[in-house]
Amino acid sequence: MAHDFSDRIPAGLGLPALGPRPLRLLVAAGGAALDRLARLGRFGTFLVQTGAATLTPPYRPHRVVEQIHFIGVRSLFVILFTGLFTGMVLALQGAYTLRKFGSEGLLGSAVALSLLRELGPTLTALMVIGRAGSAICAELAIMRNAEQIDALECMAIDPFRYLLAPKLLGGLIAIPLLTCLYDVVGIGGGYLVGVGLLGVNEGAYFQGMASSVAWVDVQMGLVKSVVFAVLVVWICAAKGYYLHLAGDRGFGAAGVSRATTSAVVLASVAILVGDYLISAVLL
Repeated sequence: MAHDFSDRIPAGLGLPALGPRPLRLLVAAGGAALDRLARLGRFGTFLVQTGAATLTPPYRPHRVVEQIHFIGVRSLFVILFTGLFTGMVLALQGAYTLRKFGSEGLLGSAVALSLLRELGPTLTALMVIGRAGSAICAELAIMRNAEQIDALECMAIDPFRYLLAPKLLGGLIAIPLLTCLYDVVGIGGGYLVGVGLLGVNEGAYFQGMASSVAWVDVQMGLVKSVVFAVLVVWICAAKGYYLHLAGDRGFGAAGVSRATTSAVVLASVAILVGDYLISAVLL
């Protein structure tokens, strides 16, 4: 009696017989793995194409300036506000901890090193994801839904060069600068609380900072800010650009909202994982 392949693998193949349920589970697992690999491949190709478009003329400086304004200038308030209170909280908690060991003079070192090496680039990137990264993803997703990206391709306009390269360049310029501002304002917030409220000696605050902070600490923060800028623009832009590959789940306002939420979550996780990896390599 003949058997259907969906019911049982033929014994002539030399493989153990599988019932319908194990076979379906195996096919489903394989399909999911292949789908993940295809997504990783698309994301990698997307980054390569965007990087190549960034380095290939003709250049559009005015579009880069627009993205610097959108990502950087319009994020200034949230960055400065967050940096101020981060420094204040660091000083408050640091003074409480250092007082137990009689080392309040090291408060400036603790605040500066925490901001320069870890909190400055990481929290700046997370704030940019919430304010600008989500908007980048939503903008590209709406353009994809409205077939505006397809229209650009029909007019022989490369969307990578016209839309994505300026965003990547703008992020590479704006996010490291925002990180520097975050660090400076955070150190100022630590000064306000540590010296102004808790009575830490002003000279000890700055002297401890000057004696403990080395160029390698500043370098680590700069490297992280550049890597995080690439991750933010890459993930958020790719999620919106490939909305059409989500099928029915990518259609309409619900599809745009799902893509934006996924971009924010994935980019935030990538920032935290990247922070650990860079710290482990450069420590």
